[in-house]
Amino acid sequence: MRLKLGRPDVARYADRFDVPAADGGLSVTFLGVATLLVDDGASAILTDGFFSRPGLLDVALRRIAPHEERIDACLGRAGITSLAAVLPVHTHFDHALDSAVVADRTGASLVGGESARQIGVGHGLADERIVVATSGESMTFGAYEITMIESAHCPPDRFPGIITEPVVPPAKAAAYACGEAWSILVRHASGRSLLVQGSAGFVEKALDGRRADVVYLGVGQLGLQDDAYLEAYWHETVRAVGARSVVLIHWDDFFRPLDRPLRALPYAGDDLDHTMRVLSRFAADDGVGLSLPTVWQAENPW
Repeated sequence: MRLKLGRPDVARYADRFDVPAADGGLSVTFLGVATLLVDDGASAILTDGFFSRPGLLDVALRRIAPHEERIDACLGRAGITSLAAVLPVHTHFDHALDSAVVADRTGASLVGGESARQIGVGHGLADERIVVATSGESMTFGAYEITMIESAHCPPDRFPGIITEPVVPPAKAAAYACGEAWSILVRHASGRSLLVQGSAGFVEKALDGRRADVVYLGVGQLGLQDDAYLEAYWHETVRAVGARSVVLIHWDDFFRPLDRPLRALPYAGDDLDHTMRVLSRFAADDGVGLSLPTVWQAENPW
């Protein structure tokens, strides 16, 4: 681990915020960490739905719970009123804390593993609104064919394990164990496709034979890994699905509310500069576009 003070300056990568704004039709909107709204104007799905973003001291010392005012404000700002599905990429608090509340607010199904089910039950979501996914089996929600493939969390996993009892908020952050981590493949009725890799972990060969036009690639903690790990991660995600465009997610400081400008995680928890150096090299070698998303903006990564 490289011990450094401060945090990377995201302004250094201003030229990477180059995903075109959507002009009608299918779009993806980045809403921080690994929360992505995929919307075609008629139906929509959302990964994670994490909007509360409790502060570091609250996470470390207190019990945390969904912040309903922040959730409602973010749903309103993003124009989200109805969703077909909410899909946590895994069940750490910075992904799944708000997922059941968002599903309840929007009429969506909460989709994930047994751990996501326990969060839904603990938050009072009705059983018929919870879908337990089977790895590799396709499901249809609105205009979207969803395939969730079990993956792995980037090391180190500070809260490992499966959630086996309902999580009733407020609860310690540790109650939101990682659970099942997923690679989420999304294919729209238009034929456009994307892979959401919310955590910078992988299972070797798990995505072989799958295809996606675009990868939304989680890079949280990736900057603390060695170059060999970064190359294996790139190979098992981007190269595995034949993507020609990569958009990096899970680089922002998730202890900072979304009504303030996004900033990178501090060097103590990640090193975005190292990630950008190495992944930029892989992208150039492979002829793949490498971008950062603009928060709140509906974009067309295709």
